[in-house]
Amino acid sequence: MKFISWNIDSLNAALTSDSARAELSRGVLNTIIDLDPAVLAIQETKLSPNGPTKKHLDILNEKFPDYKRVWNSSTEPARKSYAGTMFLYKNHLNPMVSYPEIDAPNTMDAEGRIITLEFDHFYLTQVYTPNSGTNLVRLKERQIWDEKYADYLTALDEKKVVIATGDFNVAHKEIDLAHPRRNRLSAGFTDEERQGFTNLLAAGFTDTFRYLHGDVPEVYSWWNQRAKTSKINNSGWRIDYWLVSDRAADKVLVSEMVDSGMRQDHTPLLFEMALD
Repeated sequence: MKFISWNIDSLNAALTSDSARAELSRGVLNTIIDLDPAVLAIQETKLSPNGPTKKHLDILNEKFPDYKRVWNSSTEPARKSYAGTMFLYKNHLNPMVSYPEIDAPNTMDAEGRIITLEFDHFYLTQVYTPNSGTNLVRLKERQIWDEKYADYLTALDEKKVVIATGDFNVAHKEIDLAHPRRNRLSAGFTDEERQGFTNLLAAGFTDTFRYLHGDVPEVYSWWNQRAKTSKINNSGWRIDYWLVSDRAADKVLVSEMVDSGMRQDHTPLLFEMALD
């Protein structure tokens, strides 16, 4: 089966804005459509608590006519039009859908950060991991999130093979970002966040990109859009992942970045696996 994951940084902007960046986003969507995934996972939808509007749905129906949709939006007491996730999956698929809460701190459980699809022989779950924020104001809460999320995946793994994707908001090792020394105390590359990801993998999960490609350098999934030359110079970070249960790693066929052209921010991730 073929899957794609993408932090879209506002579904509304990608579908309805007239900006130059939105045009680039729609180009990426067209690339995804051409790849024809069985499932598309989208993070940072930034939709209202009511989810997509009729206009959004009409456009999605036009672009993805053979797909069903489920979403999880940020709701009170969390900020509105913040975070959020969505799955689009082929009409012939009939997974059980859940919107897990993991006993995360503050408003994190209300921010629409996780959706899980349960199939007969595996779970497919996506996450938009909380960012530790400017001056690391959310780092302690992020550490608790990492522990709770690892517990959640481990519980799923006891029942079926787990495929987990999304924006994990951490560059795991120095090879996973262009300037590790410069960013040692930046959100997404603190010792605490990196250790949290190490702990997650140690709980029984495989980073499929590294499993297939080894320590290939200078391959990233995110480039800062505030730095105009970040993508031209490939000053990026690898913070988006496809993980699988260790026992299923040998079934992974493809785990790679999709070319998003000149669009900065996140690029989609393509994943293929031999599944029953």
